[in-house]
Amino acid sequence: MTVLRPGSTRSPRPRPLAVLVTALLATVSLALPLASAHAAATPGRGSAYLGMGVLAHDGRDGTPATGDVTQTEGVDVSAYQGNVAWSTLWGSGVRWAYTKATEGTYYTNPYFAQQYNGSYNVGMIRGSYHFATPDTTSGATQANYFVDHGGGWSKDGKTLPGTLDIEWNPYGAACYGKTAGQMVSWIADFINTYKARTSRYPVIYTATSWWSQCTGDYGGFAVNNPLWIARYASDPGTLPAGWSFQTMWQYTSSGPTVGDHDKFNGALDRVQALANG
Repeated sequence: MTVLRPGSTRSPRPRPLAVLVTALLATVSLALPLASAHAAATPGRGSAYLGMGVLAHDGRDGTPATGDVTQTEGVDVSAYQGNVAWSTLWGSGVRWAYTKATEGTYYTNPYFAQQYNGSYNVGMIRGSYHFATPDTTSGATQANYFVDHGGGWSKDGKTLPGTLDIEWNPYGAACYGKTAGQMVSWIADFINTYKARTSRYPVIYTATSWWSQCTGDYGGFAVNNPLWIARYASDPGTLPAGWSFQTMWQYTSSGPTVGDHDKFNGALDRVQALANG
């Protein structure tokens, strides 16, 4: 038997391996919920849609104030809406629609046919849009991908020019890691390629605060490209540089039947004029 001297202590016995493993697993299990929550905060590629960042950055759901100019109601949809009840929307007064066709060069909307053709079949003037990811491939590459997967245009009086959805990056840095000059060049690359492929200038969908931050409030596209502004408020607010008016305005993400509702800045004949080029 070992006799301890006064004031001395016994060295602790080594802990069994099983005890150490149990303690380690307990520590890991406590960390997992935090890691899972962080991962869940970043959506999967392909899940972006028109206006995904607007609620967080540029206003809440809006109710348009009554103005002097006749406005024509529209909607925009993506795979998030699934099969859309187009006859219901038509009955509620919706007369035009945009459907997400593509994102980057890695995603096509699995509901595109039902949404794009369904709106057309009930009598709406329809178009398609591309969610841009300038950090993945060039503007020209994405424009070609868009045209090849539903983003084309035909002069049938019921097809609107394609829309470039350029807004907050849901997968990372707001400006996709680009300087203002690099972003302007990327957008120009997309526009020029789309114009060469379809003979039409695409619509630009954006929000004023993003445009100011990520392009330096560049005004050079306003000459040729119609503006679709995103702002969930009672009016479109201040527009990006160069544009004196918006062609379209996405004003809410909580409208009837389909959440994303829009106003075309003019009567139905103006929607038809844009379709006809």
